[in-house]
Amino acid sequence: MFFGKTKPHKSDRVPPNQNVTTSFPVLHAGHVPEYEDLSKWNLQIYGLVEQPLLLTLDDLHEMPQSEVSNDIHCVTGWSKLDNVWEGIKTKEIAERVKPLPEARFVILHAEEGWTTNVPLEDFLKDSSLLAHSHNGAPLTPEHGFPLRAVMPHLYFWKSAKWLRGIQFTKENHPGFWEKNGYHLRGNPWKEERYSFD
Repeated sequence: MFFGKTKPHKSDRVPPNQNVTTSFPVLHAGHVPEYEDLSKWNLQIYGLVEQPLLLTLDDLHEMPQSEVSNDIHCVTGWSKLDNVWEGIKTKEIAERVKPLPEARFVILHAEEGWTTNVPLEDFLKDSSLLAHSHNGAPLTPEHGFPLRAVMPHLYFWKSAKWLRGIQFTKENHPGFWEKNGYHLRGNPWKEERYSFD
């Protein structure tokens, strides 16, 4: 359902009950962060891993960079096609920290204590990325500058903006929206919008 009405879709690229938009709507909980000194910014990668890391922006930009084109789908009912993202593949991060065998989930930590949870296999998909740029330009503050997750095969709330931590865990810990009724996984093709879906 999309605002109470079923919306037809004509493309196999668009999940059920989604509307295609050419704009990039801004939706989030909390404030848009302002960074006065990005030299103090870091990304902590920890939990059930052999080699925890604390990375600066320079560290991330020195890693192998990838460009990925995909479609994104918001739980509120919009889809934006043909996005081009640049950043670091999540697989690259995992290869460096070496998750332990018992790690089954990843918790993404963002500014203001915001979190979301994904199964490890979703985090490691070839299409999953830690992005710093969108369509050839650095991310805007509203869309996650300086770094956001991009996991286009899930509803877009799983692609945490303003990323500050990646935690590998054994248990599945619901994040902010999941604790407030959203689905634990969020597969748009199955319309896993809410916990009762």
